[in-house]
Amino acid sequence: MAGRNPRLEDVAAQAGVSAATVSRFLNNPAVVAAATGARIREAIEETGYVQNLAATTLASNRSRLIAALVPDIAQSIFNDTVEAMIDELSSDGNSVMLALTGPDNHRLTREINMALARRVDAIILTGIVSDAQMRARLQDSGITVIETWGLPPDPIDIAVGFSHRAVGEELARFLRGRGYRRPHLVVPRSTRSERRADGFAARWIHDGGTEPTRLSVNVPSHFGQGRLSFRALSDLPEMPDVVVCGSDWIAQGLIVEAQAAGIRVPDRLAVTGFGNLRLAGDMRPTITSVDVDGARIAREVMRVLRARATGQTIERHVDVGFRVIARESA
Repeated sequence: MAGRNPRLEDVAAQAGVSAATVSRFLNNPAVVAAATGARIREAIEETGYVQNLAATTLASNRSRLIAALVPDIAQSIFNDTVEAMIDELSSDGNSVMLALTGPDNHRLTREINMALARRVDAIILTGIVSDAQMRARLQDSGITVIETWGLPPDPIDIAVGFSHRAVGEELARFLRGRGYRRPHLVVPRSTRSERRADGFAARWIHDGGTEPTRLSVNVPSHFGQGRLSFRALSDLPEMPDVVVCGSDWIAQGLIVEAQAAGIRVPDRLAVTGFGNLRLAGDMRPTITSVDVDGARIAREVMRVLRARATGQTIERHVDVGFRVIARESA
């Protein structure tokens, strides 16, 4: 092989399999027996073979490239979902282009345009595309678009997630059932967080409560917002008996600040979070939170992609649900 690039046939000879088997492995590792796959991987390393993805794309009309667009990954509730999704996609023979869109809609539009230019097989979104022109462009592109972490009434293509308004409603029922009567909402300035807050307020009022007080904070959520949110409680006309935080990070900061001020949680002030991050179970007191099964979202995304690849019809809404995890803080 000196003086030329190694070919598929060289890998096949080294691994003791046919070129067709190597090709199948490169396109979808799961269809090849584990022992055979291990020999092929070893042969690829020994020969230095690099797959010609451009030729593969032309031959199959598939790029095997998936774009995953998320607002952020620093202290993000999306991390577990993104990690599980990348693992599932990679094990299925795909490469993942991960891009951070931030809270700026301009960045989201730019990353979508970059993904379309690269002829990706699918775009997976956790940010919300509000621009009507961009939504129409995505619908006309013929590319599979999967919106995750929400269930918009009219998805661009497929939505895999849960109802944020239903989360708020369930939290309102849960806290009323525990005897709380004066809730205060700390709401990150994002569409999803505001839907949860609106759902909570509507359910709370429907069940006989008064309009909850509310504080808006910037995104992304972080620990310091919780500390500042606690200090802002002194500006309220009446001290709440429970604070409903838009994230576990905010809940953690608020609990730490409350304890530093000599206020016991939950005896004098209860606190809930959202996301069920690892810190929620590690804190003392542990934080009551809302859990979303990120691994299930990843599995449902893979089911959609596999079904699309074989021409199957897929439902537009896939509801993965959620659950309130009752812990010490409320």
